[in-house]
Amino acid sequence: MGDNHRVSGLLRAVSMTLAAVGTYFALPAAAQAADLSACGNIDVSANANCVVEVQGGCVAHCEPVRFEAACAAKLDVSCRGGCTGSATVSCTGQCEADCNAQCDPGTFDCSANCQGTCDAKCDGYCSSNDSKCKASCKASCKGSCDAKCSGTPPSCQGKCQASCQGSCTAQSNFKCNVDCQARGYASCQANLSGGCKAQCQKPEGALYCDGQYVDVGNNLENCVNALEDALHIKVNASASGRCYGNTCEGEASASASCAAAPGATAPGGAPVSGSLFAMGLGAVAIGIVRRRQLRK
Repeated sequence: MGDNHRVSGLLRAVSMTLAAVGTYFALPAAAQAADLSACGNIDVSANANCVVEVQGGCVAHCEPVRFEAACAAKLDVSCRGGCTGSATVSCTGQCEADCNAQCDPGTFDCSANCQGTCDAKCDGYCSSNDSKCKASCKASCKGSCDAKCSGTPPSCQGKCQASCQGSCTAQSNFKCNVDCQARGYASCQANLSGGCKAQCQKPEGALYCDGQYVDVGNNLENCVNALEDALHIKVNASASGRCYGNTCEGEASASASCAAAPGATAPGGAPVSGSLFAMGLGAVAIGIVRRRQLRK
């Protein structure tokens, strides 16, 4: 009876997980300025690899190095107010000349252009192996660019002015912002560790983009939708599971395959054959069938 309950419980968890995961697979939307407030305003590239993970493998990723992007986004908010450097004429002049020369008002994205210009400067400011510096620098770029590009006029001149003001203002504050954020990393990472582990234990799991934990603040679905709509990407699900005879263990997954052993029987003598889990939403139906068989 105990085995029956365990297997039924796992199958129920798989069905619930897949039902939730089904909402994450959406057709990509047109690229636009990313509003990632539902994702803690984390800096995520347009070609990011984002995945929802659950339980064991997820918890193993709740380590400090995975929190750098999320902490940079959080700390930028508090640090930016104390960094008062302004854009220089030499920086904005050259930036605007380059920007106007390539601007198409119908497709130009102020925030994307600003961040692209600014992020490129981070590689020169930070040493190649200093990932915290780069995360802080890029968070500073994103915050400044989003602020300056908000409500920009439709003309190329207006958009380029806003883009360059955002990029050049961020560049003038690189040292101030990076130094300020460095002082808060330890505390931020300690706080995120507990939240990460708690999120991993939930049926819906935790979200990582390019290996970085995304602090969704109990808004996982909203964050996933924002990533897909704003960045033209698709968020996937990842996990694993194993079967031994008529019992299964491990993590519910949209893609885990778990074949029953030949001749295995469920409690009560009902045969269990073939694949217990299948790819995509088809696994939900299979889970229901198997659950009914196991209860006979």
